[in-house]
Amino acid sequence: MIPTKPIAQDGFTIARGVLPSETLAALIESSILPEDGRGGVRNLLDIPAFRELADSPQIRALVEPILGTEAFPVRGILFDKTGEANWKVPWHQDVTIAVTNRIEASGYGPWSIKAGVQHVQPPAQILENMLSVRIHLDDCPASNGALRVISATHQYGKLSQAEIEAVVLQQVPITCEADAGDALLMRPLLIHASSPSTVPSHRRVIHFDFANVELANGLGWRERKTPMLAGLNHA
Repeated sequence: MIPTKPIAQDGFTIARGVLPSETLAALIESSILPEDGRGGVRNLLDIPAFRELADSPQIRALVEPILGTEAFPVRGILFDKTGEANWKVPWHQDVTIAVTNRIEASGYGPWSIKAGVQHVQPPAQILENMLSVRIHLDDCPASNGALRVISATHQYGKLSQAEIEAVVLQQVPITCEADAGDALLMRPLLIHASSPSTVPSHRRVIHFDFANVELANGLGWRERKTPMLAGLNHA
């Protein structure tokens, strides 16, 4: 479960064997799988099994050395790339967060609504204090749409699409192949993409975002733990 390399320089790392096969089977059994070929489920932290996973010792052990003990989960998404939902994601940075409601604040915007939830682009400083943990429920070789990244680009700050495309032309992508139970850790501002599967099968990935900062002007993280969830296990 030890990450293959430090994340600070490259902006990503892979931790091998984070979850055992029996845990993976239980998560797959409890999963609310995407419907109508959409390939994804948002607001995953509203589901107790996934909230417990985000707060589990195995995941906290990955997050805390990077963000500290005050880090908390703020968003969960389940992706399932199959023959019916076999999409391509172009080169981009993850620059939006899910919030409880719309409150205008300096540096926050533009706004959007996804699955009925308000999303906004926060200042780069917020994104620099976040970490994404992508847990693979299935083997994910290059042929099954493994994530590709441009190393160290999280250090460039928040980029325009034209700037992203210029960077990609100058560097060699790295394909992050993973086995079931492995976790890919990455900074949201790392430039990344994924191709359609050439041999489509399930490519179920649980994507958790963690943060260790508060938002401005009374804005709240949409999926941050509320008092109603206080009884769930956490470390």
